[in-house]
Amino acid sequence: MIQSYEGSCHCGRVTFGVRADLTAAVVCNCSICEKKGFLHLIVERPAFELRSGEDALTTYRFNTGLAQHTFCSHCGVHPFYVPRSHPDKIDVNIRCLAGVDASAIEARLFDGKNWEQQVEALRAVT
Repeated sequence: MIQSYEGSCHCGRVTFGVRADLTAAVVCNCSICEKKGFLHLIVERPAFELRSGEDALTTYRFNTGLAQHTFCSHCGVHPFYVPRSHPDKIDVNIRCLAGVDASAIEARLFDGKNWEQQVEALRAVT
């Protein structure tokens, strides 16, 4: 069921709202997601609203440069980013949503260590 959620970084400079269905999440084992502990929820851009803190955001890119890993330059938390797999969408870190028990959400694994093969396998299914 689609609901509205509020989210933020740790220090509260970056705040956002998102409308989404939180019945499933994705855990990625790639080098950056694993270190960040990011719990993925990819949404369409109209379902996401950055409410404050655009000036506090810093973007990190590596490898292909397609993913835009944004984080708060004050507290270092990564509340959302533009994913390489869906550059037209926003990937929200479920762990940054207020009042959400991330451990209660079923998560499936995305094998980011083998990114190209994983994406190709997903494309073959859809």
